[in-house]
Amino acid sequence: MRLDTRMAKVLSALGNAPNLSIPAACGGHSETQAAYRFFDNENVTFDKVIAPHIERTLQRVAEQKVVLLVQDTTEIDLTRPEQEVVGVGELDGARRGVLLHDLQAFTTEGTPLGTLGAEVLNRPEVSHAPEPQKQQRRRKQTPIEEKESLRWLTGLRRTREVAARLPQVQLICVADSEADIYELFAEPRADSEGAPAVDWLFRACQDRALETEADSAAQHLRDAVLATPILYKVNLLIRGARGQDGSGRSRTASGAQGPQSEGGGSRRDADPAAAVACGSQAVAGHGKRGAGPRIQAAQGRVGVGVDPGDDAADRQAGAGAYGGGLLLREMEYRDLFRTLKSGCRIERRRFEHVDRILPCMAMYLIVAWRTQFVCRMGRECPDADCEILFEPSEWKAVWVAVNHKKPPKKKPRLAEMVHLIAQLGGYVERPKSEPGAQTVWIGLQRMYDLAWAWQAFGPEAEIRDA
Repeated sequence: MRLDTRMAKVLSALGNAPNLSIPAACGGHSETQAAYRFFDNENVTFDKVIAPHIERTLQRVAEQKVVLLVQDTTEIDLTRPEQEVVGVGELDGARRGVLLHDLQAFTTEGTPLGTLGAEVLNRPEVSHAPEPQKQQRRRKQTPIEEKESLRWLTGLRRTREVAARLPQVQLICVADSEADIYELFAEPRADSEGAPAVDWLFRACQDRALETEADSAAQHLRDAVLATPILYKVNLLIRGARGQDGSGRSRTASGAQGPQSEGGGSRRDADPAAAVACGSQAVAGHGKRGAGPRIQAAQGRVGVGVDPGDDAADRQAGAGAYGGGLLLREMEYRDLFRTLKSGCRIERRRFEHVDRILPCMAMYLIVAWRTQFVCRMGRECPDADCEILFEPSEWKAVWVAVNHKKPPKKKPRLAEMVHLIAQLGGYVERPKSEPGAQTVWIGLQRMYDLAWAWQAFGPEAEIRDA
């Protein structure tokens, strides 16, 4: 109970000033010492800090009909030239740090609901010498349980656990091309017979062989996708990323190299409907010809709860939801991890041991999510009452600081307040534009200071003193 109370105080202090050092955020010697003692407590771990947030996320997920559970990994670089952080593993070369793998829940419109699962991978020493052929074969024969790629199965299994707990919600597990591994396709979609099954959408990296009839024209995944009837079409401009092998080639299902953009990778028009057909018709199967894992083609759902016989509006909604899932990792996770690193500055926290950094990182992951949540709520619920997110002292102080006049008697719209907060962070109002995560989290920090001053010296404070 004492640790829970202390955690709430530390989380509030760090959330109000995520870019400041812990002493500056806590605002006093005694509070700073209490915060450091909290992180140094052996009973305070990454999993225990993030657990209450996961439970609240489950409550938000339970209120939805369809939820995308997107998993992704980011490097947390903790390299310290002066003094090495004790217990930190290796990233590559001389860089030291850990990997953070997060399973984040989103609505189909892109509103982040919070973390539903997270794990930290701390690598041992890694050999960087080129692997001989025998070592490569040994690596391929290593069970998935002994590989880092097990994290993708862990995310899918966690999605199944949530599906069993919330059977009324349709869950779609989304991941990028790192998740294109056979073991993931072979993983059951439900925990037990009769339990709700989860859907999945993984970006293809390998042009896998299909287990089909001998006379089938489509023997590989790419051909099967191209031959699938399109239910709904929309053009999306996507900037490709450089391949992980450092070659500069963009990874596609066929291994082909796409046209290069100035920033590296490729720029191309994507058709979400084709991706929908791929994800819904390819299920795990075992090869019969000794050529390794193959994919068995089977008829299944296309889109979010949409059958090919449904009307055009349903097909559009279903394909659009899946298409949106393809872009979430590129857009929402990019902003989430950027807020965690640049906004909350987790990589610059001066802890001496990894066991102190990890619970602090769990706290800042919650702070980063709240920033994303404020951004998206302002867009998805623009006409809502601003007090669903902000205290009276917060929105009134911001209103006076930006508009230079008394706050209105009628509470402002949520979208209006998010824009005003973003202006505190440097956002310039333009027609048909929306503030991004960076200007919002900078504005939120200033809002907390303004709210404190409002409570201490504003009109309400004068009334209380009287």
